[in-house]
Amino acid sequence: MIKQKKLIVSHAPFIHNGSKISIKNYHIMLAALPALLAGIYYYGIQAVGVIGLSISFSVFWELAFNLIAKSEKRIGDGSSAVIGVVFAMMLPATAPWWIILIGTFVAIIIGREIFGGIGSNPFNPAVLGIAIIALSWKEYFDFNQALINFDMDFNMFYPLAALKSFGASSISSISVFDLMLGKQAGAIGAVFGIGIIIGGLYLIAKGIIRWEICFSFIAGIFLTSMTFAMFAPTTYAGPFFHLFTGYTLLGIFFLSPEDSSSPVNKMPMILYGLGCGILTILIRNIGVYADGILYAILIMNIINPLIDKIKPKAFGKV
Repeated sequence: MIKQKKLIVSHAPFIHNGSKISIKNYHIMLAALPALLAGIYYYGIQAVGVIGLSISFSVFWELAFNLIAKSEKRIGDGSSAVIGVVFAMMLPATAPWWIILIGTFVAIIIGREIFGGIGSNPFNPAVLGIAIIALSWKEYFDFNQALINFDMDFNMFYPLAALKSFGASSISSISVFDLMLGKQAGAIGAVFGIGIIIGGLYLIAKGIIRWEICFSFIAGIFLTSMTFAMFAPTTYAGPFFHLFTGYTLLGIFFLSPEDSSSPVNKMPMILYGLGCGILTILIRNIGVYADGILYAILIMNIINPLIDKIKPKAFGKV
């Protein structure tokens, strides 16, 4: 009998660097830790409960969907846990359990699973979940009320709400350094700017997120906010204020670079980041919402497939 050598042909990729989805997700959760620990320090044990419920419900919804759909169980890869962590970072410490239950359902089931699971979602699941519950029950996202419920040892308020209501003169006494340290009302994982920046740079250094999106996002915020402030300095705030308030830093490092909902090519990444930054300031300055990050990212998620088709012309191609 003649021995024949068999060739096995499979689909791409043909070379694997050994990395795993689970390792990537664990790095993201590690990067979020400084901001979360600061949120726990500021808001106390109730923040721990919100974070724990968010992660638990997220994992539960994925497992429930896998059982109902009779699909492969992948809760061990940490994908749902990451969504739970990022979702909790955008929640106020006063969020009731049922808000977390509904929000994580939207994020996991509607935002990801019904589109086909990991890598198939057109929107950032955590952003979609927060946007839906913030539109439906906006009273729970009154961060100034959170300060009434928690007796803080220093005077803090939600800067973006003050800017929206009273103009730039109302926030003139706010120090950028204080904002970076978290001396402002806000979501659990969104107030400690230094911690978010450390986590974001860690993710860039590990190659988990692309710097093109992050830095073009910052450029979009700077260019647009400086333009507004140039023409009406008493009404509109400058770029550093916008950079260190609200969900801005979370949007730059943890929300906009999400793999499935962001571009893969370099020029589209830059356009995507610029679009997120420009839309954020436009919504904040002339829209009805104090913070426009969520809606800016969702809009750019929608047009992501279009801008990702933009590619430079190959050399020598007619």
